[in-house]
Amino acid sequence: MAKEIKGFIFDLDGVITDTAEYHYKSWQKLADEEGLFFNREVNEQLRGVSRMESMEIILDGKEVPEDQKKEWTDRKNAYYQDYLEEITKADILDDMEAKLMKLKADGYKLAVGSSSRNAKKVLKHLQITDIFDTIADGHSVENAKPAPDLFLHAAKNLGLKPEECVVLEDAESGVEAALAANMKAVGVGPEERVGKAHLIYANVGDIDFDEIIEKL
Repeated sequence: MAKEIKGFIFDLDGVITDTAEYHYKSWQKLADEEGLFFNREVNEQLRGVSRMESMEIILDGKEVPEDQKKEWTDRKNAYYQDYLEEITKADILDDMEAKLMKLKADGYKLAVGSSSRNAKKVLKHLQITDIFDTIADGHSVENAKPAPDLFLHAAKNLGLKPEECVVLEDAESGVEAALAANMKAVGVGPEERVGKAHLIYANVGDIDFDEIIEKL
């Protein structure tokens, strides 16, 4: 028999809010300034990937000194930080806040598990920080997704065993990280991206926590 679900770990970008457009605009601005090839197709490959790994994907094998890469990723982050100032509570996806509040009221422990180093800032702008029992972000662990470290760190902070946790993810690397952590994975998005998850919903509005609790 499956172990009882006691906690939920949420990826931030694409599950609670969508800052992907801000990332895209920030990378595009940098690429335009530096004459690098970048478009929405390349941007899709950056989903759930760390900043420096994203830089490597954009460079596509092009040799650039490490200090130059650092300057570029820092500049991209500065642009992104500026865009983040525009985020408000209205940027929470669909009815996710109501769903979070219900889970909390029902006694489930809640965490954010995001590769972003800006997760706490985003949550503050969304005004939902206090809903979560713990926030695991890009500062929490060394190994980014698809390594399971971030989700294991979140579970430990919740005081739960991995098999008692459900992860909600919209990136392939995040689904892989959840499975590697021995957690139940719920994918949000197209099947070709999150198809390895135990349950899949096309978008945030379709997520049904009663179904998740019953089926997983």
